[in-house]
Amino acid sequence: MYFAIRDFQPEDFETLWRIDQDCFPPGIAYTRPELKSYMRRRRSFTLVATRGGSGEIAGFLLAYESNPGHIITIDVVGSARRASVGSDLLGTAEDRLRAAGARAVELETAVDNLSAISFYKRRGYSVLRTWPRYYSNGVDALVLKKDLEPIP
Repeated sequence: MYFAIRDFQPEDFETLWRIDQDCFPPGIAYTRPELKSYMRRRRSFTLVATRGGSGEIAGFLLAYESNPGHIITIDVVGSARRASVGSDLLGTAEDRLRAAGARAVELETAVDNLSAISFYKRRGYSVLRTWPRYYSNGVDALVLKKDLEPIP
């Protein structure tokens, strides 16, 4: 199946929030105000993956342009996992961060989210440190980092 990546539109918000609620447990999933706040931050951007043809939202990524860049969240609906949606979103975000001058990108993931840890490691991320009780439900987070190659 083909997926297209585009920028966030305001009418996408409720769908993205529902996807986040489905992807993460309470204490890790964002509240509506939290998600809106991150999306409205200066220098943040949200990428949306849609199914070709139908335009149905299959996932999204929220990031912040800085040096290092920061991936705030990446969410993919269950039916689109293992179809390269997450990889496409992450690659597009890394390209955008690189173009904005970032030389590296960092993100956090729960220590018990083994599929996410494996996903990031396959894409060149390495663990920097652990943040104890990072999430509101008391779960620790791993901070991962990837160096970005400069634009030729």
